[in-house]
Amino acid sequence: AAVCCDFQPGDLVWAKLEGYPWWASLVTRHPKSGSHVKQERSCVSIHVQFFDDPPSRGWVKAKNAKAYTGSDCKEFQRGGVFFSSKPECQNAAQEADNALGLDREDRLKQLVVALDSSSEEEEEEEDEPMDGDLYLQTPKKSPIKSPLKKTRSGRQPKTKKRRIIENNSDEDLSESEDDFKPGIIDSSSDDESEAVESSEPDTASESESPVKSQQKRKRNHDSQPSPMLKPSRTLQSFMTPSPKPNSEKPFTPSVGDRTISKLAAFSAPDTPSTPSAEDGRVYPHMIEDFLQPGKMRDAEKRTRDHPEYDARTIYVPDAFLNKQTPAMRQWWQLKAKHFDTILFFKMGKFYELFHMDATIAVNELGLIYMKGEQAHAGFPEIAYGRYAETLIQKGYKVGRIEQTETPDMVQERVRKSEGATKYDKVVARELCSVQTKGTKRYSFLDGDSGETSSAHLLAVKEVPSADNCSSFGVCFIDTSVGTFHVGQFTDDRHQSRLRTLTSHYPVVQVLFERGNVSERLNSFLGHQMSAAIREPLKPNSQFWDGSRTLKELSEGSYFTEEESPTAAWPEALKAMQDEADPLGKTPREGSELALSALGAVIWYLRESLIDHELISMRNFEVYHPLDSEAKEVSDFTNKKMVLDGVTLNNLEILQNGEGGTEGTLLDHLNRCSTPFGKRLFQQWLCAPSCQSSTINDRLDAVEDLMALPDLAAEAQDFLRKLPDLERLLSKIHTLGSAKRSQDHPDSRAIFFEDVAYSKRKIEDFLSALAGFALGMKIAKLFSAKDVKAKLLKKTVTLDCNGGRFPDLTEQLDFFEQSFDQKKAKTEGVIKPSKGVDPDYDFALSDMKLVQQQLDDYLDKQKSRLGCRNIVFWGSGKNRFQMEIPEGVAKKVPNEYELTSSKKGHKRYRTREIERLLAQMVDAEERRDVALRDVMRRIFAQFDKHAESWNCAVQCLSLIDVLICLSEVSKGADMVRPEVHQPITALAPFLEIREGRHPCISRSLAAADFIPNDTCIGGTAEDSGEGNGRLVLVTGPNMGGKSTLMRQVGCLVIMAHLGCYVPAEKCALSVVDRVFTRLGASDRIMAGESTFFVELSETSSILQHASAHSLVLLDELGSGTATYDGTAIACAVVRELCERRCRTLFSTHYHSLVEEFSSSHDASVRLGHMACMVEEAPADDTDSSDPSEETVTFLYKFVSGACPKSYGFNAAKLAGIPSEVISRAVGKSRAFESTIQNLSLFRLRLTCFVESYFISLSLPGKFSIVTTLLL
Repeated sequence: AAVCCDFQPGDLVWAKLEGYPWWASLVTRHPKSGSHVKQERSCVSIHVQFFDDPPSRGWVKAKNAKAYTGSDCKEFQRGGVFFSSKPECQNAAQEADNALGLDREDRLKQLVVALDSSSEEEEEEEDEPMDGDLYLQTPKKSPIKSPLKKTRSGRQPKTKKRRIIENNSDEDLSESEDDFKPGIIDSSSDDESEAVESSEPDTASESESPVKSQQKRKRNHDSQPSPMLKPSRTLQSFMTPSPKPNSEKPFTPSVGDRTISKLAAFSAPDTPSTPSAEDGRVYPHMIEDFLQPGKMRDAEKRTRDHPEYDARTIYVPDAFLNKQTPAMRQWWQLKAKHFDTILFFKMGKFYELFHMDATIAVNELGLIYMKGEQAHAGFPEIAYGRYAETLIQKGYKVGRIEQTETPDMVQERVRKSEGATKYDKVVARELCSVQTKGTKRYSFLDGDSGETSSAHLLAVKEVPSADNCSSFGVCFIDTSVGTFHVGQFTDDRHQSRLRTLTSHYPVVQVLFERGNVSERLNSFLGHQMSAAIREPLKPNSQFWDGSRTLKELSEGSYFTEEESPTAAWPEALKAMQDEADPLGKTPREGSELALSALGAVIWYLRESLIDHELISMRNFEVYHPLDSEAKEVSDFTNKKMVLDGVTLNNLEILQNGEGGTEGTLLDHLNRCSTPFGKRLFQQWLCAPSCQSSTINDRLDAVEDLMALPDLAAEAQDFLRKLPDLERLLSKIHTLGSAKRSQDHPDSRAIFFEDVAYSKRKIEDFLSALAGFALGMKIAKLFSAKDVKAKLLKKTVTLDCNGGRFPDLTEQLDFFEQSFDQKKAKTEGVIKPSKGVDPDYDFALSDMKLVQQQLDDYLDKQKSRLGCRNIVFWGSGKNRFQMEIPEGVAKKVPNEYELTSSKKGHKRYRTREIERLLAQMVDAEERRDVALRDVMRRIFAQFDKHAESWNCAVQCLSLIDVLICLSEVSKGADMVRPEVHQPITALAPFLEIREGRHPCISRSLAAADFIPNDTCIGGTAEDSGEGNGRLVLVTGPNMGGKSTLMRQVGCLVIMAHLGCYVPAEKCALSVVDRVFTRLGASDRIMAGESTFFVELSETSSILQHASAHSLVLLDELGSGTATYDGTAIACAVVRELCERRCRTLFSTHYHSLVEEFSSSHDASVRLGHMACMVEEAPADDTDSSDPSEETVTFLYKFVSGACPKSYGFNAAKLAGIPSEVISRAVGKSRAFESTIQNLSLFRLRLTCFVESYFISLSLPGKFSIVTTLLL
């Protein structure tokens, strides 16, 4: 059968391999199959050629291919889906732009590059390529003249082979200790090559590459070719291409037998495979006795059934360690302390994984095992970010082990020590980083990340109370930004506040006290947070109490600075300290649990080696639950609307029912251009304002921006170019930390790609400076226009003129003049200008002064000897020798000391010259020290203005959100909502005319969508339909009741957000909370049935709803017996009426409708979704068949009650067999007949009893007896 595909050969597409950037590509036919598309099971893939040098091809999943429309498309700009800052991606887009001018056939003729026959044969021998398999191609000249091709003319791209590191034995590891030599990196000249070769030790070193580069070298039978291979920066640097033979015969240097033997250790296996226990390959770690599941012990030798067992560690016997090579002994010692962590173990310029870690790497990363008895795999240092990110996203914990010594440093250490063993001769290595989903920092090693959403690490401490409630202490942080949220609160038995917290702040990792978790909290963590990593911590030692937390913060020097040793505690933490304790180590009452949760987070961050860089930012905020404030009208100031987790899920605000974002309110509304703007918008959406003045200020700003479309568009273009400034500030703070540069293991690490990392740091710094410069342009852009809205005007006005936007001109000018930015970006080194670094300036000043003194001294000696030909001679330590002609040398004074001579001249020094030389050497050393630290000092200088930078980011994010709301508000079908502050004289009300669901109104089905009016509360004059605060909604199945209720909820949220809504009119008083009970689902993992979930959600509503709340209840009681369900629904309706909150209550219980329609309760109004019913012809029994009725849904909400629910129509639409429906119709008639007969019997019995007692002259006993009988 033919495979369907949206693309044809010759089409230009954006193609994405899993885990890699989007790449401009050309759809081509496979060279062997002749087809451009294939299908494996249900997965459809297309064959593409990537625009790259050299070109490469691969299969990509059809869902990961999008039509290419040009590099100027919105999605390719900063912040877009296809955007990448990598120059290779930008160059690929330029080549694709040039190809846009050709038709399909011309592209296939001129651009497609043919495979070598050898490559084709090789590919056929391999398995079918999956998504991500690539093979290189021999490039042909293209007639398209692109800037990229001009620079590449005249040279053939070199073939890149996959790097494979293999060792035959443990002895290789022991020989590879003294390995990394920075001096041999990227040598290109013949002389340099010879120097490199002669400098290498006889034994193999850790820095040897498994694939030898084919650089031209002199033939040298006595030396080995250099093992260094410069990493590629093209698409192949992101992928792992299949090997491809070179089209030209390469030059092969002559090598000795020893070298050939050593290289054989790095050869790939004859048949690529993934050995495992299942296919017969058993590695030593699989059979080691101490690693068997039943025999494993932690570092303290405790078994798994011990209550104090620590799964993070493992006991490794000394006898086993003594058999290991020095390198493997190091690895096992580190693994024993971090058994739950995948260790990336640095050996030279490669990260290597061993034993069980290698098995995971092979299975999860697609690496291959290396030769040898033990499981072993690896990859180059430059690929760390990609591989680490893949494992982290799959839930693993990744540890990075770095070398912190060079071979020369090892030799010096061994020389100074006495009795050094072979284990002392190995280069030192230290754990430098531990990363999980909850502790990602996006450092210079990780590279650029397109992820913009937040990911929080949460610690929770629980103390249950006697009334089935609990008190919680929480601390959560997004480590990529660095803001700690610390709070303590009481919660109900449903943990409503905790559920709301985890819904508003996406949590990816949870820390909790082992053994101190209630059954309810354990159920919550297992069900509500099943996707998050859960990590238990030991009480006291790991999960600190409040006093221990304050003690550790006080003694940890987190809040001290270089200039001031006095600790400056954040205000949020000061408020949690007991004022009676002068040392500040006692928690204030009501803060013990919060500080305990903070202590757990600090302990975990310390274990991850990122505690100081985050805590020293001093970004601490007290977390208060949104519903913890009073509900009176006067307390609406600064209050936020409460949207709990149930409401967010039921209304599909953040996620749809499948866990994605398509069709959600967030997906529809969030059109922000910056990552930090998107995060702020999500915060607004989860907690809209409840203050009418704030809402109207936002609406005024939106109105101004809609009136100035050109201004908004220009500002939006600037915003799209901004990087993630919020995360960059956190990065720069880390890089500028003096304590980290002195104490952190990374400060001692030896990086092979150090220059590349320095360039990344500088690029990030320059990107931040450019971003803030653009921010100033945005502010000035608005200042030139007449902006009326107070909020917008205050946000874009500089603080020097009474606004909020900080004037960054002085700071930006300082950093622009502080060093040569272009040179620094190119070279990866910052040389400060004068006035930037005092130490550097003092050193230069001293050098200049000493040089002047030497020149003055030389002039005096010239005058003294009467010779003008005396000069200084020499370099280095031999500098400043006075070179004097022999004729004059006979007259030199006695203090002149002869140092050297040459024909016709003699050279002398004096004590004064030696004194000045010592001063010069000292000044030069101080200059070099300052230069080595100058990058950190400049970053630290930048971080001193953190308050101004953060304020600018807040203003820019606010501008971005307001422009986003103005974009959403455009359109003839949008109207400005009228939001009124609640007052005593005005009853809460809601009036929506011709409202439409916001997520449907702009979809393909928008033209068929039926708008509806919804009026709740207020006065009869206001609504024209009565002032019922509760509306009973009935209607046929599938008639649109649930859609109407979700529509009302979404429109209310949009109005409080400060956005126009899709309606003709929208007026309402402020809503403090939206409650929902929609749909039917169970929580099987929590042991909760569908009906129990319904009642739990209803219980939460009845406990927390106020007169200003909006309640949306759908079919309450459907999960139990009819009478029980009707009774519960009736009681809930009565309770909601008494609470006077605005309510939409949909039901199919017509007895419930009759109950309230007959009671003439003014607070309840009836409404239904209209439909048109065409009845079938009557049968012999003179009654129509309900299953043959034709029901037409009108989807219009009108007054009154619907007589029936027309369930048989829904059954027919669902495809229930007709004979089943017919049987159901018969049963329905029988039930109705029984109920009618029973009602008639009761009526007759009542009449009889009444007449009987009247005849006995006992009318008072009538009601009692009737009640007993009925």
